[in-house]
Amino acid sequence: MTVSTKKIFVTVGTTTFDELIKIVLSADILKALSLKGYNELILQIGKSTLEPDCTPRNGFIKIEYFNLNPNILEYVKNADLIISHAGAGSILDALENKKNLIVVANNSLMHNHQLELAEQLHLDKHLYYGSCETLLNVIQTMDFIQLRPYVNNKSECIAGFINQIMGFPNKK
Repeated sequence: MTVSTKKIFVTVGTTTFDELIKIVLSADILKALSLKGYNELILQIGKSTLEPDCTPRNGFIKIEYFNLNPNILEYVKNADLIISHAGAGSILDALENKKNLIVVANNSLMHNHQLELAEQLHLDKHLYYGSCETLLNVIQTMDFIQLRPYVNNKSECIAGFINQIMGFPNKK
């Protein structure tokens, strides 16, 4: 009998966000994700020197990690759920590939304009977002049926919003 798999891809981009990696690997988070049917976890840990414990546990049959990979889009495409840092590129990759997405803000970053992008996309009902402290609650209460698909209009709205946040003139 083969077990069907539901894959989660966690990405921190090219940064270091050890707090996210550690919280995702916590027993409470793994159990909550397992209760939602997920059983495989791939962690992209960026520039971290962390060596995550990849022992299968808490309902997960496979846990693996890597630092950086130029073919990151393949991991995005093969995932059923993406848990991502708030980088615009990572968010758009997930949404443009119609993936369920939870964005986790890195509260240790100063002037975190990425948080504003995640908040706006959450308000527009395209994704869920929170912090490491609220991730368990987000997982327990998420219902992806409630979200609206992201329609790629060449990302002009997103680019305009980023420009607005950064104080750049809006190009028309």
